[in-house]
Amino acid sequence: MEAVRARADERSEPADFVAAPARPFQEGRDVPAVQAAVSERRAYLLLQGPPGPLFKRLGQALEKRGHAVHRINLSGGDRLDWPNGAIDYRGRFSGWAVFVDRVLRDKGITDILLYGDCRPYHLTAHRIAALRNVRTHVLEEGYIRPHWMTLEPDGVNARSSLSRSKGWFRREAERLEPEPDFNPITSDFRRRARDSYWYYHHIITGRWRYPHYRSHRPGSIVMEGLGWLWKFANQKRAAAQAEEVLAEIKGEPFFVFPLQLSGDYQIRAHSPFRDMQSAASYVIESFARNAPADRHLLLKCHPLDCSFFNWTQFVETLAERCDVAGRLHLIDGGDLEAITRDAEGLVCVNSTSATLALAQERPVCTIGEAIYDIGGLTHQGHVDSFWKSPQPPEPGLYDAFRRVLVDRCLVRGGLASESAVDILVHSLIDRLNA
Repeated sequence: MEAVRARADERSEPADFVAAPARPFQEGRDVPAVQAAVSERRAYLLLQGPPGPLFKRLGQALEKRGHAVHRINLSGGDRLDWPNGAIDYRGRFSGWAVFVDRVLRDKGITDILLYGDCRPYHLTAHRIAALRNVRTHVLEEGYIRPHWMTLEPDGVNARSSLSRSKGWFRREAERLEPEPDFNPITSDFRRRARDSYWYYHHIITGRWRYPHYRSHRPGSIVMEGLGWLWKFANQKRAAAQAEEVLAEIKGEPFFVFPLQLSGDYQIRAHSPFRDMQSAASYVIESFARNAPADRHLLLKCHPLDCSFFNWTQFVETLAERCDVAGRLHLIDGGDLEAITRDAEGLVCVNSTSATLALAQERPVCTIGEAIYDIGGLTHQGHVDSFWKSPQPPEPGLYDAFRRVLVDRCLVRGGLASESAVDILVHSLIDRLNA
């Protein structure tokens, strides 16, 4: 952890951060009506995006702005989202670097846009693009949720070029206007589920067209689908059990530990742990050895965890082994924002849910690399010291941090409704043309 913090301190001056802030988005505006001048005609290459129509509609909006737009499809799921006019790559991964370099050269690409910067295809494309001085824009889930997505140059999360200096965030925030008032972004989980289902369905059925494609996601797509069916079938029972546990510890001093997904690159690339079970073992052992005897630890399952891993048995086994039975609890449900309001503090690997705690001025300790892991904002000691002396965020620092994020690297919109996608397309156009 000290090495991680040392690397963060090395980036305290943001000299290389070049993203221009986008002006506040006016919801309901048509793309053709946007009046911002295009300083240059660009040629965009879009790689894999999130399941659904976002990248196709963004490409159409960029073309209306006078830019050239190209797309590489790597799988049947990509082809579903972008059925016509794309370049198919059907070769092995070993040939990907040469192929993408040829496209960059032959199409005169000036900008690459991709969803997530850790997928093997994206990581290679990013590095090849850097050799030709091609700009890379990375889209990802929002640092602050809901209602926002992240768009940054070169990288996101631990690869973000944002400063890690609390003084810089305070100075930058002082120069910014107050955050505008926005209408909430509508969302429907069924929309995300539908888009994801058909995307992965076409990955499977399209293997004949893309025989060498391998998804960045570990595990079986079929088993993941079965896991969602199981999760839906047990949703009400899990919610009722969560209420029982929360009622049991009501009034007791407790810490909350939100679990993340083992397959998420936040765990795989930006933490010292190979999976979430390893991280949970680390936190639980630290709690057992160092927390006061009257403290409880509440683990909350990730709402998108559809694996068949038995977290209940895992937690019970560790509770007995570490002699904290009766003080260690697990829920699969509940309102995390309300839970953190009552907690002594929040421990996580690098989950964005930590922003819920910081917004309520609750202490946060990370054990991985996180964009918000800044001196004065999070607990800077080892997790062992957090249980007895959690450091709360400095007053006003999270507000400054959030204001800079909104201005520099967040775009308004989402993926779970038609209106959310419309707003996101407009927001992306504004930011890319800023």
